Amino acid sequence: MNINCKGHLINLSTPKVMGILNVTPDSFFDGGQYKNESEILTKVETMLNQGATFIDIGGYSSRPNADEVSEQEELQRVVPIVRLILKHFPKALISIDTFRSHVAAQSIEAGAALINDISAGKLDTNMLPTVGKLGVPYIMMHMKGNPKTMQQFTDYQDLTKEIIAYFAERIAAAYQEKINNIIIDPGFGFAKTVEQNFELLNQLELLQLTDQPILAGVSRKSMIYKTLNLTSKDALNGTTALHMVALQKGAKILRVHEVKEAMECVTLYNQLQS
Repeated sequence: MNINCKGHLINLSTPKVMGILNVTPDSFFDGGQYKNESEILTKVETMLNQGATFIDIGGYSSRPNADEVSEQEELQRVVPIVRLILKHFPKALISIDTFRSHVAAQSIEAGAALINDISAGKLDTNMLPTVGKLGVPYIMMHMKGNPKTMQQFTDYQDLTKEIIAYFAERIAAAYQEKINNIIIDPGFGFAKTVEQNFELLNQLELLQLTDQPILAGVSRKSMIYKTLNLTSKDALNGTTALHMVALQKGAKILRVHEVKEAMECVTLYNQLQS
């Protein structure tokens, strides 16, 4: 189970960690945390030293009811940061969290290695052809609607079955555009209630039917802090608990705010497997 990032084969048979770097002022957990270049570089260096395989940069907050961001502003937030990071850490594998094909293309041109699209190509019809031409790995997420509207779309007859059907269709569309390295993200918290998120996590192994590696993004999400009556700030322990469940259910990439704790979880999981 390998993905090709800039000529490097990343073996996902042992789980990997993707550290989150939000360069948005309104992200649900770390919005507006990084004010200047040195703060960003310090954060990236820490995540890399702690064992992150990927750094995921987002310039458009996808939390529920997030504000619209123009394409121009998203580009201005993301592309200079990609260049900055690669200037100091040339081997870093940067993932770009965007649903816009133009942002994807500009970011890959600046040196990013993979695209992480919350809409699986549904919010920009040029996304799949663009990623196909770029020849980079593509993370596709399950969501209905968009970040502003998604919480209105939580009606499912059979949640897991519908998500698998969604991915079957999206994977077929991606293959048509010659996208060879696909990772699926079931989209915890996107068009799903707290109960549905737990149902999905409980059945996560069924998503292996798609034959693609699974990315789990549960870090500090409302499924944790609402269940525990906390805020996102206090949800690290709950995050770690659910990370172990996700790994045991077949997740190959954990997308996280805290790399050190996630890596400890992966190490303990690997020990269990051996």
